[in-house]
Amino acid sequence: MAKPLIIVESPAKARTIKKFVGNRFDVQASMGHIRDLPKSQLGVAVDDHFEPKYVTIRGKGKIVQELRKRARKAARVLLATDPDREGEAISWHLAQLLNMDEHEPCRIEFHEVTKEAVDQALKSPRPIDDNLVDAQQARRILDRLVGYKLSPLLWRKVRRGLSAGRVQSVAVRLICDREEEIEAFTPEEYWSITAVLETEKGRSRFQAKYRGPKGKKLVPKSEEETKGIIREIQGRPFVVTRVVKKEKLRHPPPPFTTSSMQQEASHRLGFSVRKTMSVAQQLYEGLNLGPEGTVGLITYIRTDSTRIADTARSEAGRLIHARFGPEYVGQYRKQAPKPGAQEAHEAIRPTSVLRDPERVKGYLNRDQYRLYRLVWTRFITSQMSPAVMDTVSVDISAGDHVFRATGSTLKFPGFMAVKLEEKADDNGAAQEPVVREQLLPELTKGETLLLLGLEPKQHFTQPPPRYTEAMLVRTLEEKGIGRPSTYAPIISTIQQRGYVLKEDRHFVPTELGKLVIQLLKENFPRIIDVEFTARMEAELDQIEEGETYWRKVLADFYGPFEETLKRAEEKLGRVRVPEEETDVTCEKCGRKMVIKYGRYGKFLACPGYPECKNTKPLLEKTGVKCPECGGEIVGRRSKKGRKFYGCSNYPECNFVSFNKPLKKTCPECGAFMVQKRSREKGTYYQCSRQGCGYSETPSEQV
Repeated sequence: MAKPLIIVESPAKARTIKKFVGNRFDVQASMGHIRDLPKSQLGVAVDDHFEPKYVTIRGKGKIVQELRKRARKAARVLLATDPDREGEAISWHLAQLLNMDEHEPCRIEFHEVTKEAVDQALKSPRPIDDNLVDAQQARRILDRLVGYKLSPLLWRKVRRGLSAGRVQSVAVRLICDREEEIEAFTPEEYWSITAVLETEKGRSRFQAKYRGPKGKKLVPKSEEETKGIIREIQGRPFVVTRVVKKEKLRHPPPPFTTSSMQQEASHRLGFSVRKTMSVAQQLYEGLNLGPEGTVGLITYIRTDSTRIADTARSEAGRLIHARFGPEYVGQYRKQAPKPGAQEAHEAIRPTSVLRDPERVKGYLNRDQYRLYRLVWTRFITSQMSPAVMDTVSVDISAGDHVFRATGSTLKFPGFMAVKLEEKADDNGAAQEPVVREQLLPELTKGETLLLLGLEPKQHFTQPPPRYTEAMLVRTLEEKGIGRPSTYAPIISTIQQRGYVLKEDRHFVPTELGKLVIQLLKENFPRIIDVEFTARMEAELDQIEEGETYWRKVLADFYGPFEETLKRAEEKLGRVRVPEEETDVTCEKCGRKMVIKYGRYGKFLACPGYPECKNTKPLLEKTGVKCPECGGEIVGRRSKKGRKFYGCSNYPECNFVSFNKPLKKTCPECGAFMVQKRSREKGTYYQCSRQGCGYSETPSEQV
């Protein structure tokens, strides 16, 4: 008897679903997209209302043949690709190739790979959603028009192999604009004054920060001004003039969206965006949990919504009630959707909160466990009650000058009762959240305090920080650029094209990236405009909602774009990318080698290419001597792009450090110090010699 055929995208998901449905269904995988626009040509008939020309992707012919063969034998075909625009388009392409009627109920959709969700989806198939397909087609054609029309211009005017993308170029622009801000930044000096005070009763010691003269806020700008304030304060009694106590609620963060999961995985686990999505996909598609079988551990991972199903909220409430008590169960607080959010799916959450991370740990690898625990913890805390803080603010007068001390105590832990992962160590250890404000003694208005000392400190304003992956994702989301599924490919592409490098986890634009962005700014201001790109995303959303026609959106975009392209072709001459010459001599031809940019950063190359193809690593000199042989320690990059520090005498000397060596020496043992960073300490210096343990915090600059 013929069986129904279910087609999904990945073999992993196919295996999971096969275990749910047993022998009642045949389950096959399309291995992702099976049709696309051709690589060798534009593939869009601009003069025929932007009609796309789709071809079977190279290497997918056998898969298509096998699916056709199985579809002919099947009782019916159900398309179970991912529940988003891209998944809907894949289902549409499958329906076209398998000669299916897309207006018949042939599409099933589930947001978690569990038996219950799959069984429910099988009961309610629907037709393919034309609006979702049209929105995805419009995005694909827009990107093709920009890429295949603009990239050849860059090849002719700059150099071959370059690319310009509708969204990736905006991401590079953000990084270049930030670099310009940093280069133009002028540090400004300012000072702080800290009073170390003590109560006469109980001898409790605490600190208060200088606020300014009464009724005003003042930040001293120089050492002279600071000394003048201190002279006016000297000999004055320190009297408590104001005590304000409040009860403050600290609400839990909402459950994860794609963007917030990527950001937290970067901050807490050190994952790249690509790695986060790869591990999350494994958790979503399903893993073998021993006696329980194969099951998806988290819900669909491409979402911009914080909405939660009532059943999941109830299950979390019961767990919190049992584990912590009824007062820890939070009241439902509906989150207002962010502007531009599609809200098509739930937030990312565990498919069942009863699958405690520690219970399933033995079935997961290290990365899967750490990310699953992050998702599980975030969801549980989001359903808990707020933490209650007792806060106190105290104003203390010394003559006409006012100091302020603030502090807080935890009155009721609420969601903070759950152990949060403050630091990702080798064991994935969790730590209790820390309340960082000082505890103040009981103070009363009119009370006189003892001054133990005044501590003036010089500071300088700092330029805005360079983007990390997490910061870039957050900015793209806030500005409405791209969508959850596009962040990982964007970040990967701009690095592969050599437009940006990653140094100490921060993006730095290359000379090539700066040149291309400047060229696009001057000649294609709309393409590189952040607001215009965000409006295009909004128009794609309108296509999905059926509020506008996809071919009209393309026509409105392409007319002005084509005119701009023609003007740029006529106006632009050949542009040379400046090469930075070094004092390193090519040992093969004697020329001075130049700095080039590759996928994993800078390297040295002979300018005589193609006659001379000599290349070598660009070694970053540190001025620190190797503790094993006395050679110089230099910065290098591994084959995977990770930066490390090794001896210049390699391979004779194998000394390696993954922390940046400093010229500063340890005051206790004389070894060189290294720069490290943690969430608790921020940037700090530590002795490089094992067993010494000396560390210190660098002079404050912020």
